[in-house]
Amino acid sequence: MNKRFRACSLDQPYLLPPSLQDWLPQNHLARFIAEVADELDLSKIYAKYERKDGRGLSAYHPLMLTRVLLYA
Repeated sequence: MNKRFRACSLDQPYLLPPSLQDWLPQNHLARFIAEVADELDLSKIYAKYERKDGRGLSAYHPLMLTRVLLYA
């Protein structure tokens, strides 16, 4: 796949709080949704991002958007 996505990392550090992982308790629903989304086959969604001309800004990562959709 040659399309570049904006980074999507659950371990991305921030200024405050030190880590995204520090915001949620271990048994929070958002952590469960993240684990479930990791197991989904998103290949059809990734295929839609394949543009031959390479135009446009980097898209938000489909995995992150799927997590948001499932949590909402």
